[in-house]
Amino acid sequence: MNGTAWGALGTSLAVGAAVATAVLLAAFAIGTRLRLHRVVDIAWGIAFSAVATATYLLSAGHGDPERRLLVAAATVVWGLRLSAHIARRSRGHGEDPRYTALLDKARGHRTWYALRTVYLLQAALVWLISLPVQVASYADVPVGALGVLGLIVWAAGLGFEAVGDHQLARFKEDPANRGRIMDRGLWAWTRHPNYFGDSLLWWGLYLLACTSLPAALVSLVSPVVMTALLTVGSGKRLLEKHMADRPGYSEYAARTSGFLPLPPRRDPAEHRR
Repeated sequence: MNGTAWGALGTSLAVGAAVATAVLLAAFAIGTRLRLHRVVDIAWGIAFSAVATATYLLSAGHGDPERRLLVAAATVVWGLRLSAHIARRSRGHGEDPRYTALLDKARGHRTWYALRTVYLLQAALVWLISLPVQVASYADVPVGALGVLGLIVWAAGLGFEAVGDHQLARFKEDPANRGRIMDRGLWAWTRHPNYFGDSLLWWGLYLLACTSLPAALVSLVSPVVMTALLTVGSGKRLLEKHMADRPGYSEYAARTSGFLPLPPRRDPAEHRR
């Protein structure tokens, strides 16, 4: 057992998959009705929150109460904040160009293609990435030093993501910045502070699930997949492709770290003076 109720966890994993699928199917119904599939981005954080809540309720009587509450609360706080931020950012905008480009490749009916490649795929990812939350909820091991470290890493990641989002939103609100590249605050240290923060907090949640070697191995897929999605998947890679032709972006990219926060590099021309 190694401190984890594996049998009960198996049932909970099945319920978690059903919950994630239900949230994304509801988003599909809304997106289809509005003809706006970018609503799936709002549903992303909500789905994680729903899975965490369902897991917390199902794990009663199995895992350590403090650890259960911590992983559930941490996931819900992150998920709802992210969904609220994306909802505010999306207000008044049309379809996301990413989804337009994706659905232009559809073979057959675009709606059913969207269901398979956008909504159901994201439901599967929500379930997979939620593994540390689900595994940690069934561990009857008290929160120790590693769990405290996980909370610190989670808090640092959430703070980095939230501050980066806030700084970018304030920058875009100023009409004087129209067409300019955001290169201030955290954005001077990394081109993607929100993505870095997102990755970091999932590594923190992973540490909360590391109560035994089997639990650590099962949960490791979560932060690895999330980091891959943010760096080489649909996050950083696609956004930078979209930004590549913006005036000043190449200069910004040359002096600013692509992911990990690092001091800005000096401009080569300035360095020669």
